[in-house]
Amino acid sequence: MPIAAATAAALRHHPPGGLPLPHEQESTMAMATQQTAVPAATASPAASVLGGGEPEIRGPLVSRRLRWTATAATLTLLPSGLWRIAIACGWDSGFRDEALHPSNFPGRYSFYLIALSIFAELVGMLTLGLVQRWGEVLPRWVPWLGGRRIPAMAAVIPASLGALLVTLVTVGGAFGWNDADNMGHPDSPQGAKYWIMTASYAPLMLWGPLLAIVTVAYYRRRKQHG
Repeated sequence: MPIAAATAAALRHHPPGGLPLPHEQESTMAMATQQTAVPAATASPAASVLGGGEPEIRGPLVSRRLRWTATAATLTLLPSGLWRIAIACGWDSGFRDEALHPSNFPGRYSFYLIALSIFAELVGMLTLGLVQRWGEVLPRWVPWLGGRRIPAMAAVIPASLGALLVTLVTVGGAFGWNDADNMGHPDSPQGAKYWIMTASYAPLMLWGPLLAIVTVAYYRRRKQHG
């Protein structure tokens, strides 16, 4: 009868005491471990499921050294920016020409120097996009385009041209730094103020090469992973 057959099957699998045998416990635990391990093995390392059921996309896999390179590229603009802001606030830079004479600051030209410094630093910070998630996918707060993936060449081409242009300008400026129409002019800073300005602008020569390194790494990463 069905009931008797079911009772006999249960007794064969479990002793009368109601507890599974030791080898059955090991078998059950092994099956449970396998079932638990399967989702972990198939889960994507780049995404995790939130409570709402949407995947949380993490940033690109970038080495720490490359992140420091991108940060260094951004910081190369900081000394010259601080130098200009100091002039805007009234610091005597040593210039005696009409435009940068200390008597003009603080004044209406101060806003120009401060705005130029902020703009230059913001442009430099775009380098960070080459090692951050927002350099591959537009943030969702961007109107109409938020959440869309950025084509690789849309970032590589401007960054490459920028690296080339910046390198040409800064290296060329270094060779002509002491020309008669530049720092060799009598109205230019002399002595310690000359060296302060030189030290403030010297890091800019590293901006182009550092940007080029980060751009090449970005291109290779996007070519491999999309």
